[in-house]
Amino acid sequence: MTIDNITSSSCYSNQSVTFFYQHANKAIGGNWTTRDYLVLGLGLPLSFIVVLANLLVMAAILMNRRFHFPIYYLLGNMAAADLFAGLAYTNLILNTGPWTATLTKKQWYIRGALIDISLTASVANLLAVAVERHQTIITMQLHSTMTKRRVVLLIISIWAVGIVMGLVPSLFWNCECDLSDCSTVAPLYSRRFLIFWALLNLLTFFVMLGMYSHIFCHVKRQGRHTSQHVSEARQQTVINLMKTISMVLGAFVICWTPGLIVLLLDGLQGKNGNANKYEKYCLVIAECNSLVNPIIYSLRDAEMRKTFKWILCCFCRHGGCQPRETLSTEMDSPLKEKSLSYKLEDSVLWKNPDRDSKDDKWTDSVPYRLSSCLVRSSDPPHLPGRVQTHSKDANICA
Repeated sequence: MTIDNITSSSCYSNQSVTFFYQHANKAIGGNWTTRDYLVLGLGLPLSFIVVLANLLVMAAILMNRRFHFPIYYLLGNMAAADLFAGLAYTNLILNTGPWTATLTKKQWYIRGALIDISLTASVANLLAVAVERHQTIITMQLHSTMTKRRVVLLIISIWAVGIVMGLVPSLFWNCECDLSDCSTVAPLYSRRFLIFWALLNLLTFFVMLGMYSHIFCHVKRQGRHTSQHVSEARQQTVINLMKTISMVLGAFVICWTPGLIVLLLDGLQGKNGNANKYEKYCLVIAECNSLVNPIIYSLRDAEMRKTFKWILCCFCRHGGCQPRETLSTEMDSPLKEKSLSYKLEDSVLWKNPDRDSKDDKWTDSVPYRLSSCLVRSSDPPHLPGRVQTHSKDANICA
């Protein structure tokens, strides 16, 4: 796109948002309707809950040393993307309905960019989780050998890609100079951009589904070639984590696929696709996805649930619960690591993900699930390193 084309009479860069909505036959109501009030009344509380729930997930991963591994840092980044989505939905709700007519084009592009960034960051993060799980499990590890520095760079790259994809429509890939290419769902967006964006995300979904299918088949095959005791312990730990991640991926695909199909339909057929009829419903389903992940973590992960209770207890008692150091000590009992190393000495099956570098060393040498499964309360209390938790096991806030 050249400067001459931008300034020529065929461009409509000086027109308002209302002009593009009228061209796309997408009405902007002058008065508040029952649906507008319903969107505002239900959307804002839901967005608030989404933000708080994902803040809880991020705090749990930060405060519990058992989660200081690449896979959990990536899941924490997924929670950050969901939190960002909650903020993006809040901004969308506060600038929709009759308020849309008051937006400048810059404000309208920002409103759409926030949604684009949150979706792209979520998809890129899920892809990174899939690659991390594939690499670690195929090489018979529980946790990746990536250093913290590499994890940070990966997370920065994920958000960089999201920001770039969010800025693309406002910078050059729009329909301000080609009204025939305007979308009906997002009247300033190019239909070709929507086709590209929807196909890219759908293709990424299929790639991730293929990777997870390969992982499950590999774990099943490996189970036939190992001893029964080690195989059961190994498969239980790996499959539990894989099921949790697969549920996160499945929920994301279920919630976002209808919206992507609507965008693809709009991009291919334009006004003839009647995509506006389904737009609001798809947006509500997509917003619900940002609340699903914290629920999955609570139902599937006992350690995450325990940490949630501890954090909420701190707020309820105004800091009157046990110190965080005490919680970390109970979770990191030296006996657990010794018991695990005694029972799983086969270095072919398990590789130590610890790093030698002081700056990049991961906190724990074993996953919390497996250590908690192998250590029983019947262990003699006189063994060195045993932590006496007593009633704290029953009530973490005691």
